[in-house]
Amino acid sequence: MSEKENKYAYTKKTAWETFSKEQIKNAFLFAEDYKIFLNCAKTEREAIREIHDLAKKHKKHIILNREKAAAIIVPGKKPVHDGVRIVISHVDSPRLDLKQVPLYEDTESNLAMLETHYYGGIKNFHWLTIPLALHGVVVKKDGKKITFSLGAHENDPVFCVSDLLPHLSHEVQDQKKINEAIKGESLDIVVGNRPAKGSFKQKIKAAILDTLYKDYGLTEEDFISAELEAVPAYKARDVGFDRSLIGGYGQDDRVCAYAAARAILGVEKPLFTAIALFVDKEEIGSEGNATAQVNTFLRSLIKSLDPHVDVDGVMLKSTVVSADVNSAVTPNYTEVFELKNASVLGSGVTMSKYTGHGGKSGANDASAEYVGEIRTLLNKMKIPWQTGEIGKVDKGGGGTVAKYFARLGMEVVDLGVPVLSMHAPFEITSKVDVYSAYLAYKAFLTS
Repeated sequence: MSEKENKYAYTKKTAWETFSKEQIKNAFLFAEDYKIFLNCAKTEREAIREIHDLAKKHKKHIILNREKAAAIIVPGKKPVHDGVRIVISHVDSPRLDLKQVPLYEDTESNLAMLETHYYGGIKNFHWLTIPLALHGVVVKKDGKKITFSLGAHENDPVFCVSDLLPHLSHEVQDQKKINEAIKGESLDIVVGNRPAKGSFKQKIKAAILDTLYKDYGLTEEDFISAELEAVPAYKARDVGFDRSLIGGYGQDDRVCAYAAARAILGVEKPLFTAIALFVDKEEIGSEGNATAQVNTFLRSLIKSLDPHVDVDGVMLKSTVVSADVNSAVTPNYTEVFELKNASVLGSGVTMSKYTGHGGKSGANDASAEYVGEIRTLLNKMKIPWQTGEIGKVDKGGGGTVAKYFARLGMEVVDLGVPVLSMHAPFEITSKVDVYSAYLAYKAFLTS
């Protein structure tokens, strides 16, 4: 006789079990568009550009902030002073930024190199020997801004950070701790080998500078006023025999940004004014003028909807979903997860009552009332969801932008897609989780 299921127990079904065949089909179709977005949005500026184009195509009102942040707004039936619904995500991802004076010639190896400064939390060894592309903008001496993208197309050259062969790595790498074997200062990019003709002191560097000027009109000083990012050159791909997973760069947090953008594009005449916010620099603590900490941008958005409204009063009545990813349980390393409270691939969007590290330091700890409200909504709409923490209490942790909106008096909870190999150059998500996030954000914005 089989055991009976306790009807009072919390059971977690996968989205594959919860979704109908039609919904799974829709999830796979949604994933195709999402992969195209990932391929086009390798930087925060490119992500905002793609979101802007989507908004204009669907005739939605969008406001940009310095080409690195944006807001899509759909006015609601209720007046603004009754509060607004906000879904906020970030569009930046870990990467290698070029230093301000990056180009040099390594005479001992006969190579031209670019020095980098890594951005966000990375494992240094992840960035060795993978094909890299250079994306970004350069403001030239005359003030003209050019967009730079090299390595994205099949016939483009690519770049890479070299590594030591295993035959010689025993002393300098293999016997050291992993975070000591590969130093951040050593993540320099190989960019050339051919020397220039003539009596130059550094012939390979001279040849690279000559190429940069001929092809792009750039001089070495132009690097100082540039934002050039080294990002993986490969495209997003299906993963697995069953094609159930998506692998690609930048899914933290562009997976939630894309789901939020698609969600609000389908919103028409919501009860409360719906806002999808997309911000920069979450990966380095949201410091900067296009980040979640810049509440003047949010204030100006609210004022644009009603110039006479009490902005602080609106915030106190508003509700927010922090659309950020969570860690998925990782094979072979399950000991760092508290499995009853960890998210897994394929079980739907993840709701996190709190984030932070240690004793919830740096976290927003959502109220029981608000968690109950979101839980009720997801259950009512039959959207697959799960709960999740980033790991065991004393094993580490991480935060999101939720706390910045909670400080303004808003109800906030984290709701995002679980990601495998988070912060690696090739992150993995489940197609049904991505689709669940889209459905969840749409349901929230229209509730």
